[in-house]
Amino acid sequence: RWPARNPEQTLADLRAQIAANEKGVQELQAMVDQYGRATVDAYMGHVQDNAEESVRRVVGALKDAAFTLPLDNGAQIRVRITVDAAARGATIDFSGTSAQLPNNFNAPKAVTMAAVLYAFRTLVDDDIPLNAGCLKPLRVVVPEGCMLNPQHPAAVVAGNVETSTCVTNALFGALGVLASSQPTMNNFTFGDHQHQYYETIAGGAGAGVFTDARGQVTGGFDGASVVQTHMTNSRLTDPEVLEFRFPVRLDSFAIRRGSGGAGRWRGGDGGERRVRFLQPMTASILSNGRVFPAFGLAGGQPGAAGHNRVERADGTVEHLGHIGSVQMQPGDVFVVLTPGGGGWGEAQAGAEVAA
Repeated sequence: RWPARNPEQTLADLRAQIAANEKGVQELQAMVDQYGRATVDAYMGHVQDNAEESVRRVVGALKDAAFTLPLDNGAQIRVRITVDAAARGATIDFSGTSAQLPNNFNAPKAVTMAAVLYAFRTLVDDDIPLNAGCLKPLRVVVPEGCMLNPQHPAAVVAGNVETSTCVTNALFGALGVLASSQPTMNNFTFGDHQHQYYETIAGGAGAGVFTDARGQVTGGFDGASVVQTHMTNSRLTDPEVLEFRFPVRLDSFAIRRGSGGAGRWRGGDGGERRVRFLQPMTASILSNGRVFPAFGLAGGQPGAAGHNRVERADGTVEHLGHIGSVQMQPGDVFVVLTPGGGGWGEAQAGAEVAA
């Protein structure tokens, strides 16, 4: 009857979403009541028109490019960017991307569009709000029936977490301005009939460059270490709260020194997170970047791949793939090594390689 372990908690989440939307409607109605419909429409139009013009200025400096990004499950994301300099617009074409998958790594088209919106907004230096106007200069082609525009009844739970991250990295790879950040959100869940917990785990960001209006590189930057990147948009629970609310202990959360890709500008390091279980539970990991690491650009090296394993209380170790579910017993430790980010540009002789 109820497709959830904890129906009351799920229903409470849904009620919170409905309440948030109701609050948005109330605030919008209050603006219309105070300023009038015509004025509100005019300002909304200006915000989108300004965003459109900001993106058009950026597109004018881009060049035609293409990129193919492999995923750990054997799928691939292909994107080709074709620039129309006269119209100051571009076509973003995902033709050639893998067909709809039998697993849950399919991403609804709305998720794919959100990744495109995010990637092109980051190219704009102007202080503008993120809005649909950014998409007006862009023609986005996402073939129906591919993994980025699946049809019912496709499974899509990993689309908004894993696949969206990969779409973003593929776009930045084609644009040539940012090496890959960790190609995953490292979705870690555990629970039983009483407890349910979900977190995304930070990793290495990709190194990148600054360009001028002609697309020439003017400088660069190292990737940050152990941060939530791109589409993640989430934060980790404080250790004290985690241990107070759940029968686990956070043994450690540390930087994986040297896991960022070498380069003129180095990729950020990934992290190591060790969670010890104090009572029997089911733990699961949904991730990517365990087979194919974060790529480097312009001669930069890839970051170190991630890894998932369980260290049993009896001393045995179970190595997991990029996805997996295991039964944890008291004293068992679930270990997640998150990927490092890719480097940008050729490294100096003797530079340390990610490991």
